[in-house]
Amino acid sequence: MPAAPVKELDRVVIRFAGDSGDGMQLTGNRFTDATAVMGNDLSTLPDFPAEIRAPAGTLAGVSSFQVHFSDHDILTPGDAPNVLVAMNPAGLKTNIKELVKGGILIVNSDAFTAGNLEKAGYADNPLTDGSLDGYIVYQIPMSSLTIGSLKDLNVGKKQADQSKNMFALGVMSFMFHRSIEPTLEFLAKKFGKKPDVLEANVAVFKAGYNFGETTEMFASTFSVKPASLKPGRYRNVTGNQAMAWGLIAAAHQAKLPLFLGSYPITPASDILHQLSNFKHFGVRTFQAEDEISAIGAVIGAAFAGNLAVTTTSGPGLDLKSETIGLGVSVELPMLIIDVQRGGPSTGLPTKTEQSDLLHAMFGRHGEAPVPIVAAYSPAHCFDAVIEGARIALKYRTPVFVMSDGFIANGSEPWLIPSVDSLPDISVDFATEPNHDDEFWPFLRDQETLARPWAIPGTKGLEHRIGGLEKADGLGGISYDPENHEKMTHLRAAKVAGIANDIPDVAVDDPDGAEVLVIGWGSTWGTIGAGVRRVRARGKKVAQAHLVHLNPLPKNLGKVLSSYSRVLVPEMNMGQLSKILRYRYLTDTTSYNKVQGLPFRAAEIEAKLLEMLDD
Repeated sequence: MPAAPVKELDRVVIRFAGDSGDGMQLTGNRFTDATAVMGNDLSTLPDFPAEIRAPAGTLAGVSSFQVHFSDHDILTPGDAPNVLVAMNPAGLKTNIKELVKGGILIVNSDAFTAGNLEKAGYADNPLTDGSLDGYIVYQIPMSSLTIGSLKDLNVGKKQADQSKNMFALGVMSFMFHRSIEPTLEFLAKKFGKKPDVLEANVAVFKAGYNFGETTEMFASTFSVKPASLKPGRYRNVTGNQAMAWGLIAAAHQAKLPLFLGSYPITPASDILHQLSNFKHFGVRTFQAEDEISAIGAVIGAAFAGNLAVTTTSGPGLDLKSETIGLGVSVELPMLIIDVQRGGPSTGLPTKTEQSDLLHAMFGRHGEAPVPIVAAYSPAHCFDAVIEGARIALKYRTPVFVMSDGFIANGSEPWLIPSVDSLPDISVDFATEPNHDDEFWPFLRDQETLARPWAIPGTKGLEHRIGGLEKADGLGGISYDPENHEKMTHLRAAKVAGIANDIPDVAVDDPDGAEVLVIGWGSTWGTIGAGVRRVRARGKKVAQAHLVHLNPLPKNLGKVLSSYSRVLVPEMNMGQLSKILRYRYLTDTTSYNKVQGLPFRAAEIEAKLLEMLDD
């Protein structure tokens, strides 16, 4: 039988969608890892149901995973899929509106039963009513083919049907010329101690691949050449993985033990899970009974001389706020990693949002300024948390490191740095009295305004710290009005002075634009992609992105005043825009999206074109 012709593509966007029990995240991750091995640039967008266990087959229970891969540098998971794999009617109904017209639709036709159609709200079967005529549709009876591939093995029908995601993965691996070896290696590692399960999964995966190879159904297969990336060793990494590994690297470069005190919360929990696997690096992880206990332990760990970290999301940040204020008062280095999600309250636990910037900036009683560093991509989480640790240790202060669900769960290739390239962020502990024969715990370094850090038990350096106001230098409790005002200004000046120790904001403006688009956090990729599209139309637009949000870069005011119009896209109601307006009296244009989903490049492009044509 002649092989189907191979079409060369420069990029493709694939989305896997099905019930939350269909293994769509596993399928997407396996396809992504095989794609990473092939050398493509890539970006992913997992999308989880907000309900812990929505009824099977319902729209609320749909889970999806989108991967965009290419032979060139890309910045986003793609605006819309070129290929949709729908494992059931609910997966089809929630995603078909986003499949590009003329795109490829692959469905598990076995799942389109009367009961499943009713659960998804279909009055008629879309596979037969003509509503899918605008797409290239491949109906594959995946469930029955999966069960058939396991007929010679000791596998029950229910267990066999649960393996159909491996069949879909096999079909897609064939269609897009992905190597099967990474998936086989993964299965061997995951199920090595369960030979029956391993044999079943391998059999189904290979059955799907062989089906693609032998069927005459497909008009063509597709190939995407490797991307031309900077030379080096890469691996596919999620934001939460990069954050965890960045913490390990920061502790190594600081020559300090790493302590993580945390309470599980979506979407930050994976950082705790990741770090719990690295006890051999001296990492201590503590899963507390609640958010308040977690950050209380972090205060203690910082007092004892650790690189002390807590991870949380918006609802947990609410509970930690008082103790963060204590961290400001006692002036100890600690990191608060906030992986943002939709709110308020429980809100949208599995959806993304840039919801906490104003909370991080102002969400404590009294005058309690805290530096803020924001990661802008999954790989950048590694660098962002090291920078956060550098600031915390050097200036003896809590530091926020902001992430969000989009970059925490998404993935991209990460160029693994050499250890020699990482900054030395080691600190010197106080070992001697610093004021005649006494130790004054709040006698400050004149350059940084940081107080000394003395390990409890150091002879002669006994001292007391707490939440009550301290006397300048000596550190004893003070209710003196002038002293309180002085200490308030000192703490503020210390944080403000960090502006002298961070880079100027860089502006990408190749040809003298009048419009600047500026963002922070995970909007970086979609802003960059939108700017590329606008420039491809011959339009002029400048771009800047903020990593340091408190204090802001020293040159930011000058940059903003250089442009007649400033666009600020955010996944909130305009939090950075408010800050820029009151800090610099800049008439910014807010462009906001609060849907639990990231911006698309086309949305940024359309808004910029609207401004440029106005």
